[in-house]
Amino acid sequence: MKKSVSIVSAGIIVLGLGLVGLAWAQDDEGPMSDLRFLVVRDYNGKPVRNAAVVLHPVNRKGKQTRGGLELKTDNEGRTNIDGIPYGPLRVQVLAPGFQTFGEDYKIDKPELEITVKLKRPGEQYSIYENHDDKKPDDKKPQ
Repeated sequence: MKKSVSIVSAGIIVLGLGLVGLAWAQDDEGPMSDLRFLVVRDYNGKPVRNAAVVLHPVNRKGKQTRGGLELKTDNEGRTNIDGIPYGPLRVQVLAPGFQTFGEDYKIDKPELEITVKLKRPGEQYSIYENHDDKKPDDKKPQ
């Protein structure tokens, strides 16, 4: 009985020290930002619900680093997240029936609102269709 109590006590102490260390590490990360997203249709400005807003950290060289977060928009096309550290951030927005949106942002303000306008997908080009309606100048030499 005494052995199990001492093991539990040691576990609680280790967990407590871990939480204190985590809180201390978060204080050292520097300034944080609160991000607000609004996702709307490009052609009529109506909100897009249940769109996936994916946030990827970006390193100094502009390369996407490991990790990331996914948020979902509500019925008004809004979503938010607090506590994002200052620096570059890659934002992708995906929704069925729309083109995927992607852009890099520099997070440098305590609060930042980002409005994303999603476009309808463009027409697909097929090599099997007849495309003779081009001018002769448009054709590349073979």
